[in-house]
Amino acid sequence: MTCYWSDNKYTILLIVDIKIIVKIKIAVLGTGIVGRTIAEKLDQLGHDVTIGTRDVQKTMQENEAYAAWASSHSNVHTMPFVEGAANADLLFNCIGGMVTMDALNGIGEKTLGNKVLVDLSNPLDFSNGMPPSLGVVNTDSIGEQIQRGFPNLKVVKSLNTMNTALMVNPGMLKGDHNVFVCGNDEASKNTTLDLLKSFGWREDLIIDLGDITNSRGTEMILPIWLRLWGALGTAEFNFHIQKN
Repeated sequence: MTCYWSDNKYTILLIVDIKIIVKIKIAVLGTGIVGRTIAEKLDQLGHDVTIGTRDVQKTMQENEAYAAWASSHSNVHTMPFVEGAANADLLFNCIGGMVTMDALNGIGEKTLGNKVLVDLSNPLDFSNGMPPSLGVVNTDSIGEQIQRGFPNLKVVKSLNTMNTALMVNPGMLKGDHNVFVCGNDEASKNTTLDLLKSFGWREDLIIDLGDITNSRGTEMILPIWLRLWGALGTAEFNFHIQKN
């Protein structure tokens, strides 16, 4: 906003930088560390946030870490998946990749509708221990499965290639590093871009890979990420794409 004031002797130019925050009703699906981290950040940014689980009572009774977190985050209401999704305009999928489709099928196509869904999941299969393998790979991805299963849903894959804390605080690392997005709907990617920027990501460090088939590539980053975690002894690292 620019204002002028003059008393015939002096003219003062006042420039005020106003940040317009659009409040969004957001449901975060999943009560694990990823879901809690994303929900906390969205709440801090002023959004109307709920966090979804299959069974609220069971989660509160059996998941001590989540129950403690919920008691200290009273603005974020815990709801069953269906209720949380129904009341939201935008969804964050923070459920494990191998159970994502089961959870979304339980919510149902009618409830999911044509909402934007930012998918953070990875198809990690722990059935043979550590390190996990990928249960969906090469010719398919969780991002694509969601989009095929719910054609009206606007799926955007992002934030699945890094440590949880880094997702909402990219400045914790020195130097430039990148986050990826991909999806079929440009407007939904732009909405995701705005959310990423509000998390602290610089626009020039957000790489749009194209349509949702590119989630195959971002999900297949996980095997090298896991091995780097072991080699470096820390999860506080990320990928930087350097080009001429």
